[in-house]
Amino acid sequence: MNELVYRNETTLRTIALVLSIIMWAVLLVGTFGALLAYILLIALFALAAHSALIAHLRGNAIRITPKQMPDLCQRIYRCARKLNIDDVPEAYLVNGNGVLNAFATRFLGRSFVVLLSDVVDSMEDRPGALDFYIGHELGHLRRHHLTWSKILAPALFLPLLGAAYSRAREYTCDRHGLAVCDNPEDAQYGLVALAAGKRRWRAVDLDEYSNSAAAQPGFWMSLHELVGDYPWLSKRHAWLRALAQQRKPKLGQRNAFAYAISLLLPRIPGLGMAGGAIVICYVAILAAIAIPAYQNYVERATVTFAMSESAPYRQAIEQYSIGHQQWPASWQQLGVARFPGNQKVESIELEDNGALAINFTQLPLRGHVLLLTPYSSAGAIRWSCGGTVPATVLPLECHAQSQQPSF
Repeated sequence: MNELVYRNETTLRTIALVLSIIMWAVLLVGTFGALLAYILLIALFALAAHSALIAHLRGNAIRITPKQMPDLCQRIYRCARKLNIDDVPEAYLVNGNGVLNAFATRFLGRSFVVLLSDVVDSMEDRPGALDFYIGHELGHLRRHHLTWSKILAPALFLPLLGAAYSRAREYTCDRHGLAVCDNPEDAQYGLVALAAGKRRWRAVDLDEYSNSAAAQPGFWMSLHELVGDYPWLSKRHAWLRALAQQRKPKLGQRNAFAYAISLLLPRIPGLGMAGGAIVICYVAILAAIAIPAYQNYVERATVTFAMSESAPYRQAIEQYSIGHQQWPASWQQLGVARFPGNQKVESIELEDNGALAINFTQLPLRGHVLLLTPYSSAGAIRWSCGGTVPATVLPLECHAQSQQPSF
């Protein structure tokens, strides 16, 4: 039975498990345990969503039993025995609406296999090919792929590794499908139907289709496979045919440059290149929103800091102006030392009519000037803001309206 496992699946799963443990630990420590609450919420949401699928199956699909669809039931039990599966899963027949496929799932510890009606109908001339679909889905259950997907969730988002492990699982399940077929060509025709459709699969030349996988895939085919969860059908077929003939398949070598590019693409399991494009779009949108917002925050904080640093000088100017009924012309008149500068504010200069020109040290305000101009209003000294600093970052305490610097 070990020969039913694709050569790379166990290795990739081990690597993914180590990385997932590290990533889970980092996330738990980094969120101070709050991740557990999010996991619980996600699990509850997934449970509710999954329950809808199971309810749909039990309410609308045909359950395959010895009395209902006995021929299919017999096939499922026979395939389970060949794979040494004692706990035979519940099986259902569902209207496929033109889709050729089958799938396996688990819910609250129970396993399910679902056959879409179009797969069953398309194989009336070759019923043995149904065993391939059944064996493939039983392979997912036998290898506990659904459980491992939850444990390895962080690693499945990693470029190259996540997709490679997903493809390895498909190769493993194809081997399970082949193992339960009495005739190896049943498995090959079953897989070919996914490519040619429910009628034209009969006309496919198996050798020709298998040999098509030997062609060099080129950059784009290589890239899309490296970021995808499923191998190309032609490669899966080449493997099935080679295993049946006890030889190695002839497969075209992937483009080396595609490996480098795939490492740079973000990944969402199940969405392939589209998932990477979605992530890039979301990151771009968030960056377009977050970067200006963060820059505005930094500018506001820097201006607020500058206002705090200038407070002693503004107070000195107010006291001098009220006492002398004129604006100071030098620091000596104010009796204060020049501003020494710090990590945010480069200098505070005394300008004509008691104005203060504040120059900044760091980006994004370096090269900009905040000009604080005093003016007399109702016997008190007030300040207006100006200069080259953006008006959107001026503090509320600073009045932007223009005033004449007079008493």
